[in-house]
Amino acid sequence: MRGRLASIGAEESLLSEGWNLILTEPGACAVPHDIPLSAQFIPAPVPGTVAAALEKAGLFDRENPEPLNTRDAWYLCRLFDAEPGEAILRFAGLATLCHVFLNGQEILFSESMFTAHEIPVTLVGGDELALCFRALGPRLSEPGPRARWRPQMITPAGLKNFRTTLLGHMPGWCPDIHAVGPWRPISLVRRNPVSIDNVSVRAVLDENGVGRLSVSLYSNAENPAMLLRCGGMEQPFEKIGDSHYSAILKLADIEPWWPHTHGLPRLYDLALVSDGVEYSLGTTGFRRIDVERGVDGDDFALFINGERIFCRGAVWTTADIARLPGTRADYEPFLRLAAQAGMNMIRIGGTMAYETPNFFALCDELGLLVWQDFMFANFDYPRNDKAFLGHVHAEVEEFLHGVQASPSLAVLCGGSEIHQQAAMLGLPVEFWSGPVTDEIIPAIVTRMRPDVPYVPNSPYGGAMPFSPNAGIAHYYGVGAYMRPIADARRADVRFASESLAFAHVPQQRTLHRHLDVPSVHSPLWKARVPRDRSASWDFEDVRDFYLELLYGFDPARLRREDQQLYLDFSRAVTGEVIEETFAEWRRKGSACNGALVWTLQDLLPGSGWGVIDSTGEPKPVWYAMRRAFRPVQTVFTDEGTNGLDVHVVNETDADLDVELEVVCLRDGKQQVVSGSRAFKLAARDTERLATTALFGAFFDTTYAFRFGPPSHDVSVARLRSLADGAILAESFHFPCGRDKALHEAGIEASLGRDGDDWFVDLRTDRLAQSVHIDVDGYRPDDDWFHLAPGAMRRMKLHALPGTESDIAPAGEIRSLGSSHRVVLSG
Repeated sequence: MRGRLASIGAEESLLSEGWNLILTEPGACAVPHDIPLSAQFIPAPVPGTVAAALEKAGLFDRENPEPLNTRDAWYLCRLFDAEPGEAILRFAGLATLCHVFLNGQEILFSESMFTAHEIPVTLVGGDELALCFRALGPRLSEPGPRARWRPQMITPAGLKNFRTTLLGHMPGWCPDIHAVGPWRPISLVRRNPVSIDNVSVRAVLDENGVGRLSVSLYSNAENPAMLLRCGGMEQPFEKIGDSHYSAILKLADIEPWWPHTHGLPRLYDLALVSDGVEYSLGTTGFRRIDVERGVDGDDFALFINGERIFCRGAVWTTADIARLPGTRADYEPFLRLAAQAGMNMIRIGGTMAYETPNFFALCDELGLLVWQDFMFANFDYPRNDKAFLGHVHAEVEEFLHGVQASPSLAVLCGGSEIHQQAAMLGLPVEFWSGPVTDEIIPAIVTRMRPDVPYVPNSPYGGAMPFSPNAGIAHYYGVGAYMRPIADARRADVRFASESLAFAHVPQQRTLHRHLDVPSVHSPLWKARVPRDRSASWDFEDVRDFYLELLYGFDPARLRREDQQLYLDFSRAVTGEVIEETFAEWRRKGSACNGALVWTLQDLLPGSGWGVIDSTGEPKPVWYAMRRAFRPVQTVFTDEGTNGLDVHVVNETDADLDVELEVVCLRDGKQQVVSGSRAFKLAARDTERLATTALFGAFFDTTYAFRFGPPSHDVSVARLRSLADGAILAESFHFPCGRDKALHEAGIEASLGRDGDDWFVDLRTDRLAQSVHIDVDGYRPDDDWFHLAPGAMRRMKLHALPGTESDIAPAGEIRSLGSSHRVVLSG
């Protein structure tokens, strides 16, 4: 029996203690009694995985993993504290082929990692619960329904026949850590004599600003007196069928839920009052989502509450590749860093795993939109296997029920790169689709979450599904395909649900603590660099291409002669590429409606795709994204002989009185020309100005005409608030390349304190590129940023957990191209 939710008001206790793990050869033990007494019993956390249990016992190394799907894994627990009587055993997720025994009798066989089960049982006292996770590895070679293609990225091909995560099965970027075990909670539920079940919640925002909350449920009580309570208002339930009740509550002038870049993510508490007892139904938000396809039908733009949203963010991997955890504490550090970086969308891709309602609750609170793929990717999935399609129905319904009240859920997608895989193998268009993503899932979505747009696949649209100029793209023109940054405009990207993959180098302190090997040359270092399977290059080669393009250095020679300098340029370059690319996508006149970077976090320490390393520390590129994603922003675009344009963006809901100043500097310090303009920047608006309009005369800002030697090496744009003088955003343009603007900058820094907070005041005599503040135990407001001469810049230092803030910070400050070091010492 499968179940959605335990009854409201029921007593539920987690069965998380007293579990032991035993590993046996496949098929060696048919029932728990067959386990030999001599077997090794390993204490195991539940929820958890075999990898987590073995790692805790010192028997597994995630950096050199052994296969975990080649043996049977038994979990045993004695329910000493469980009172005899009727109860329900609830299994929220079992990975993947699992037999469940109670007192030696099999009560469940689960074939899907992504479905929950509720099993009525009669306990007698001192009951023994046993779970046997059969080895999946031998089953993957069994013949199944014939596929029309075989993907290269995922191995083995037999995975398409089983409902399990693809994490651990993607050579080249994902460690071979297989998901086995009770990865989601196991609990014992005692129903009350009067139960309330199958609660369905739907919150919508009408175009006139009225919130409409609909709740239906089942109750076995005789004529219950029930009220729905939200936003200071109440509505009685009405009986609409046998034990079936419904209430619709209208809330006038409700405060809408917004992504945090555009407003407040307002949430409301929901409560059910039944016979005078109040039960929490959690929280919800009211928002309206529409998709605009444009005049040509090729756009994909999200409108939230009637406002076009430029979506930016990253693709989620997992909070921990070994544990696959699902608690708020595991999610929160990564999601808070995402919000702090100015991201407003997170995508959970089809190669990962479903996250728990805790994930969505945090996104609701933080104002992060969620693009959710269902867990289908690359394969030609079975089309006529009734058991397989039954699992699909169950997992989709259960997932949607768990997040039914989440306003953050913004896009539902059938899966990842299925259409692209078929198209790239030369198959005709009629081969791309299948009933899972084109029939079954959209029908369930329409019934359960009609407020959320659905797309069959990612990428999707255009002559080829991977064509970036139509619909949804996976854009790697800038990135893997090593195109010049101008390709970001030439490709006419409409919406990139993934993009800009690079081997991002972590901060040096992460390498010292977690990967203390010779960078680049060590086999262990290279093993952490992602690559496409069978490709002759990896993503470090991609990064090196842009290092040479932007700075003019030969990467091979640089890392041979000065490895630390090579690493610093490598840390800076990926952020520079991302800032410049997003400047193209956010400029006035751009057709791009959003782009998500691949990926949010690494799976292991090293030079991976993640913009946050696996320890939770932001990489240098994270700070660049924070600058690129500012809701109030100014960016340069090089328009060649048309000159240098500056664009000013205001995504907030308030008009801003601002002053825009542009200065061109020679040798990074001497002002050659400048201009400014004060104006009112309207809410939700973008302005474009030619820099020569600010100067009042012609000036070769882009060095396009080349009449003589260059007159300047950098242009700086500053957007200042006229209300308080604060610098809202800065942008930099290098007409002759960044290498021509590397200077021996003389940075001055002074350490200060304001209450409990430490800060650093910075000045420079000339342009300092990619200034790095390296202070152990602290994270600066910004890092790897350009510092222009002029006004002092104050940088707050945020103490990391475990740091004694009463002790003055110590560290150093340096910049690219300068041998000058500033030592900070308390």
